Amino acid sequence: MNFIKKLYLNNLFFYIFLGIIVLYVLSFMFPALYNMTGYVLLIVITFLLLDILILFFAKNGIEGTRITPEKLSNGDENPINISIKNYYTFPILVKIIDEIPFQFQIRNFEIIRKIKASSQDDISYNLRPTERGEYYFGNLNIYVSSPLKLISRRFTFDKDKMTPTYPSYIQLRKYDLMAFSNNLFQYGIKKIRRIGHTMEFEQIKEYVPGDDIRTLNWKATAKKNALMVNQFQDEKSQSVYMIIDKGRVMKMPFNGLSLLDYAINATLVLSNVILKKQDKAGMFAFSKKVENRVFAEKRASQMQKILETLYNIKTDYFESDFSRLYADIKKNINQRSLIILYTNFETLDGLHRQMAYLKGIAKSHLLVVVFFNNTELNEIINKKAENIQEVYDKVIAEKFAFEKRLIVNELKKYGIYTVLTQPENLTLDTINKYLEIKARGIL
Repeated sequence: MNFIKKLYLNNLFFYIFLGIIVLYVLSFMFPALYNMTGYVLLIVITFLLLDILILFFAKNGIEGTRITPEKLSNGDENPINISIKNYYTFPILVKIIDEIPFQFQIRNFEIIRKIKASSQDDISYNLRPTERGEYYFGNLNIYVSSPLKLISRRFTFDKDKMTPTYPSYIQLRKYDLMAFSNNLFQYGIKKIRRIGHTMEFEQIKEYVPGDDIRTLNWKATAKKNALMVNQFQDEKSQSVYMIIDKGRVMKMPFNGLSLLDYAINATLVLSNVILKKQDKAGMFAFSKKVENRVFAEKRASQMQKILETLYNIKTDYFESDFSRLYADIKKNINQRSLIILYTNFETLDGLHRQMAYLKGIAKSHLLVVVFFNNTELNEIINKKAENIQEVYDKVIAEKFAFEKRLIVNELKKYGIYTVLTQPENLTLDTINKYLEIKARGIL
């Protein structure tokens, strides 16, 4: 019975069998074909038995292994590797059907590959998860055909393997060096003019073009007979909290990911930059209540703590309660801190309902509100209108886009910093804003 479950007839067998049926039909009109067709049928059966024998004679014809990352990176392309060892003494044709987690909704996955005799082949494909959580792989099914190609033998490996999907640690590696680099132009980051001298003295070094001439050290210049400048480093141990709104306004999807997941990915990357800058990174999330809290620290285990907390953020997308957020910040964050709030406002009315709480937070802390451009509206605005309905749509889209800019101006009136960004640029823009605030020494 186990043998029958592993045996599959290939399309070539059915094509040949169909041809034999046609020959038998023709033999009614041409009797000479009858005996010849019988010989053809006998030859096909012989080759079929031979194909079964050579494929099933070896107990372990092949060995297959699926190699997945320890954890998947949410929103990124993750490589999945399959290694196949061919123990047969002849080349084989393999068809790989991997039972991919249901979250991907991929129902026609198939890879066909030829593998040489007694050799190994490595195959790779990519998966892009769009939500955090546990992903279960099913069987790795490999169908092996001999050079006769009449039948296939099924091999099954790596049943029920679970791989968790975490916030985007691939982005974390990508931006890791930004914390150390002073030359950030390759990432599109503008050089910030430093205002005043709220930095800690680090060393005296030779002047190079681009250094602030106000930091010239005239005594050292006279001794060395060369221009020398004082070099300062950013003040350290400042507290930075990233607050994620996990209410219904963050459910809007973009390129498969929700705004909430973009905010989670950006929080992970920014936390790493903050800690590398010797500041204290903390975070929490809120909707109906404040939860998923990590207090601002700069200990070695802080990144792992933040990563696990971000992984476990779950929401029913309730209406967000900003009054509870304000009360929680007032109670639990006593030291003046930089607070980066990831949320979304679509209208001025929506902002005005929460403005009192935002102003209350900004009185005690440096508040940066990060919200999103509606990229679908941009597509409508940039598209040429061809009828009256499209003209109406374009006018309304431009009205909403203009309202986003009004929101930025409204927040600036009360000394609240803003980042209006597209979801795909969120990580880079928030890092920019943090580094700008550090460089200006305004915290």
